[in-house]
Amino acid sequence: MDRMQTFLHHELTLIHDASMQILKETGVNFNDEETVDLFRAHGFRTDGKKVYFRENDILKAIQNTPSKFTVHARNPEKSAAVGEGAFVYLPTGGAPNVMMADGTMRPGTLSDFINCCKLVQTSEQLDIGGYLMVQPNDVPESVAHLHMMQNYLSLCDKPLFGASATSQAARDTIDIIALFFGGLENIKKMPVMISVVNSASPLQYSGDQARVILTMAEYNQPLVIANMVLAGASGPVDLPGLLALQNAETLAGITLAQLVSPGCPVVYGSTSAPMDMKTMCSAVGASETLKVANATIQLANHYNLPSRCGGSLTDAHVPDAQALAEGALMLSSVVRKGANVIYHACGQLGSYISMSFEKWLIDEEVCQTVRQMIEPMEITRDTIDVTQIHEVGNGGQYLTHPKTFLQFKSLSQPRFFNRKDFYKWHAGGFKRIDQTASEALVQRLEDYEKPPIDPGIETALKEFTLRREREILGE
Repeated sequence: MDRMQTFLHHELTLIHDASMQILKETGVNFNDEETVDLFRAHGFRTDGKKVYFRENDILKAIQNTPSKFTVHARNPEKSAAVGEGAFVYLPTGGAPNVMMADGTMRPGTLSDFINCCKLVQTSEQLDIGGYLMVQPNDVPESVAHLHMMQNYLSLCDKPLFGASATSQAARDTIDIIALFFGGLENIKKMPVMISVVNSASPLQYSGDQARVILTMAEYNQPLVIANMVLAGASGPVDLPGLLALQNAETLAGITLAQLVSPGCPVVYGSTSAPMDMKTMCSAVGASETLKVANATIQLANHYNLPSRCGGSLTDAHVPDAQALAEGALMLSSVVRKGANVIYHACGQLGSYISMSFEKWLIDEEVCQTVRQMIEPMEITRDTIDVTQIHEVGNGGQYLTHPKTFLQFKSLSQPRFFNRKDFYKWHAGGFKRIDQTASEALVQRLEDYEKPPIDPGIETALKEFTLRREREILGE
């Protein structure tokens, strides 16, 4: 019995029907002339920037969207499947600040981003990394995406999370990733990165985000169409109404992607949360955020689409008990319910205002625990060893049994969570988990080894970055 609410078919249908009514009667603003022209050319009713949708057009788009796809890495052994039973962890992203171990906060830098790349590459849990793992404030914003893409692709050989804040960043990312996969025409034939597009609730897409959909879909690159509706601010307080609103926005974006390129991989996503009316801040660690995530996954399943939800989300500003509790609740819930793309799985703090390297490492421990938790037991005659139980008998012990020596390494073993008794823990300096993680971070970064990269491609990558930087900055 799963005590998280499982919606009945007629309840999901009610949400769907409400979304169809919203799309038909209220419509969605796409603040980009080219995008509106595309809709109009396909027979959609428009009024200025507003586009109205028929249910048949939505259903056709959903049917064209694959339920599973693979994001190919420059190291083929690290390519990652997304959809159906397959899920991926991504680190945090978007934070402009880094929370230090001493509780002070400072602006993020390119050096911090480079450290994020090294952590992704050395992580046994993170499957995909790339854009905006932390904001490099010491690089001009207009060219920061170039430096992030160059460093990630040089330092990591895992799949790429593409730059998607602007249409220019998306286009540059397409050109950059094509260097690794034999050109633009080749990448049209295979997903080689995944990118996030966010609607601007309520019921609109910025011109840049609409053009990102056009750009990525043109090259058949996977998109996560998502939003962050704030209950009581950019959406209704009542969660069923919020779900209908966010569903309408997401389906509109998916439909646009399919108009550009039928069959383009798209992930149905949301990180909607309540607005805390006392602080006027988003409350990503709230119980309502968990409820909406649960519903988001079920709506995606209803449409047979992959889903994206938040990972270790918290409103705490330091990696304390609140951060671990809120983050573990969200991450374990969305994995158990079947989310396929778990963004912000490691390192997020303060409702996205900052990230923490210490929390990143602690969250990896939670990611590992969740993977182990959902791994099924194999129930066979061999795994139920009645002979061993008979040999130990009544009142015996299993510690010195030969089979224990053969199998004990299969038991989980944490890296940071304490299992020592009090006296050994105290003798070792009675360190909190964030202190242990802070010490481990230094060694983790020292142990990083750059993966092999074709020298010609690396040179081309650097030359592209320098050329585009000069063009954008007008130098």
